[in-house]
Amino acid sequence: MKRLAYIFLMAAMVLSCGRPAAQKKALPITGTFINLPYQDVRNKYTNPAEMDGTDPQMWTAKIAEMKNMGMEYLIFMSVANEEKAYYPSKLMDWHYPADRQSPVDAIMDAAAEHGMKVFMSTGWAKDQDDNLRDPAIKGRQIEMMEELAGLYGDHQAFYGWYLPVEDCLGPVLTDYAVEAVNALTARARELTPAAKILISPYGIFNSDFHDPRYEEQLSRLEVDIIAYQDEIGCVRERYPLTNLRSNWKKLRAIHDKTGVEMWANCETFAWERGTNDRTSALVPAPFPRLLSQLAAATEGGAERIVSFIMCGLFDDPASEYPLGQPEWSAKAYEDYMTWLSGDEHWALAEDFFIGNRGPVALEDVDDPWDIYAPGSHEIVLEDASSEVIVRLLNCHKDGIVPPAAISLYTSKDGKEWTLTEEKQTPVWKNTGHDAFVDMVVFENLPKAKHMKLAFTADNDVYLEVR
Repeated sequence: MKRLAYIFLMAAMVLSCGRPAAQKKALPITGTFINLPYQDVRNKYTNPAEMDGTDPQMWTAKIAEMKNMGMEYLIFMSVANEEKAYYPSKLMDWHYPADRQSPVDAIMDAAAEHGMKVFMSTGWAKDQDDNLRDPAIKGRQIEMMEELAGLYGDHQAFYGWYLPVEDCLGPVLTDYAVEAVNALTARARELTPAAKILISPYGIFNSDFHDPRYEEQLSRLEVDIIAYQDEIGCVRERYPLTNLRSNWKKLRAIHDKTGVEMWANCETFAWERGTNDRTSALVPAPFPRLLSQLAAATEGGAERIVSFIMCGLFDDPASEYPLGQPEWSAKAYEDYMTWLSGDEHWALAEDFFIGNRGPVALEDVDDPWDIYAPGSHEIVLEDASSEVIVRLLNCHKDGIVPPAAISLYTSKDGKEWTLTEEKQTPVWKNTGHDAFVDMVVFENLPKAKHMKLAFTADNDVYLEVR
């Protein structure tokens, strides 16, 4: 155990229920990628191989569900795969029956009906590993763009282009990546002058922001929006949210000079088995992790938050076309929609993540957590309060696991104790990859002169009492 005095000090702070007026609020997710092809095991639940992903009725229903979740933007990841198209192409064979509406048409029409904006993809020329160094790949992407502009350039839902050039930003964006983007952009401007152009690169985690070439290369990109992958789902670092918070602010300073919109592409997923492995299925992340990601992007100055991926990962349990991991996707949907509707528990958790409650420990073992070894522990709170908040670091990969339950006792004399309430800590089944912060709240407590918390730990416990 360390910093016991810190616990006593923080426990004396009485926090009122509800959110004070004019406090910061995390941006919601207002856009999702749409992933049509099944490529590998990562798609096991999001668009399973046994599902008819070309069914136009399914897509009509799913787009309506996305609208109900607050999605304003839809971004096609790709509209072709392995030289077969999901739209009525003359360049390629079709990936859907000739006697039914194409999935791209169905999505575009449903988006128009709901007033949504669509970024059309220019990929894939071959597959998810398209290499724009290959002139044939670049040429085919431009041919696809020309064909797609003719089919959808005047469609009510068409808003812009997503260029699937996911090159690494770090340490500095390469010349070939800039040139590949700008070659596609130049043709897009000719075909659809009013269209917005979006890219979504990765590599924030190893970007060299101090190298003057970093800003120079970003400034050369002829795009309207950069939606940076936040890489939290891919777990590029041991505790990736720590550096991400400062990196968003560094990117914001660059974008203030370039005039290009800075969006966040929050990775909402975790992994069923191996981390960042194509043989491991994507499953929803624990919601506290996602809520912290949204707070970080908002605090860092992102203008909008989109996600890879909401459609097929978060799923309405009442849907006629269920997708996603059957249990976890419904849980993710319910948690997200509950937060969106203003649930007090999630609003309180958000307040800590976004800084409304002052400096707090977050998703890093080096933050000011109080540490308890396996065994039984009691924490005496020197000043009783009507509310006690226990924040807990959850990091199974490092052997840091909250206790199964926490008990709160009260006493008149500090000698005889009465069990007032016991609370179970949150249980997440997909915890093997991330560090995130859980929270247990004891509220509306009776007046008492003395209080204490008690728990038994099977692993190391990192907690903070507020």
